[in-house]
Amino acid sequence: MKSISIVVPVFNEEENIQVFYQEVCKYMEPLPYCFELIFVDDGSKDATPFILERLAQQDHRVRGLIMARNFGHQLALTCGLDYAEGDGVITMDGDMQHPPEMLPLLLTRWEEGYEVVQTIRISTEGVSWFKTLTSALYYKIINKLSKVHIQEGGSDFRLLDKAVVQSFRRFKERARFIRGMIGAIGYKQVLVEFVAPKRYAGTSKFSLGRMMHFALDGITSYSKLPLRFAFYIGLLFALISFSVTMHVIYIKLFTLEAVPGWATITASILLLGGLQLLGLGIIGEYVGRIFEEVKQRPLYLVRAEYKRQKQE
Repeated sequence: MKSISIVVPVFNEEENIQVFYQEVCKYMEPLPYCFELIFVDDGSKDATPFILERLAQQDHRVRGLIMARNFGHQLALTCGLDYAEGDGVITMDGDMQHPPEMLPLLLTRWEEGYEVVQTIRISTEGVSWFKTLTSALYYKIINKLSKVHIQEGGSDFRLLDKAVVQSFRRFKERARFIRGMIGAIGYKQVLVEFVAPKRYAGTSKFSLGRMMHFALDGITSYSKLPLRFAFYIGLLFALISFSVTMHVIYIKLFTLEAVPGWATITASILLLGGLQLLGLGIIGEYVGRIFEEVKQRPLYLVRAEYKRQKQE
């Protein structure tokens, strides 16, 4: 019998875990698979770790990985994928916005021979127009900048064949954008659409700052074009500055007119200084990521693992 690992990163989800666990069991138990539920606690401050410990003691199919601190959603996913042992691995969130009733469909597409079954969120119930607009704009920008196409509406709700997981484990970078990594990894992929329901309980842990950080990771991980833009903008304004300098020298040497416009000169200096700082900021972002990578520190640390041994 084939085995399935379901990886679920959680952060302060004490209100959702029990319901999520029950729903997953409801849809997985009738299927001809043995399965394990791997919850990865990403440094929760509420009762989430205690609930995971209780579930692991009650059900040998549940494993709780308690990270030493909050490492972020993408590294929590990575941790779960490293620990997963199934022939197929499903990653999903534990807030019920990735519907457990879709699990049989993902497994059906996997059995058809697809090695990556990627879900596409066509809409989310109750989400604001601002988040919808910025999400669509972000995917357009990143696909313009990157050579790797990232599907609009893509989520971290997907099924990966064991061979894909083994290939994924060879990626060692710290700044992770797993949607792009899976898109770039290849293999036989298929898309499955779904409508994301509202969260069962609690509030989203993705603040505006976290989303911006996540977006920046995606752009800098898969594109060097911002560096080229900084170069091209600098070159353009260097040519403009040179032309203005030649004009000032011409007026000084070959005409009797005074050179007016201190305000204009000041504005030009400020503009060029701002552009230089912009270029340095872009370069600094990439250099900072190089600095993080060369230290070769562990991607994450697991403080505790909760698992009950299966009784024969």
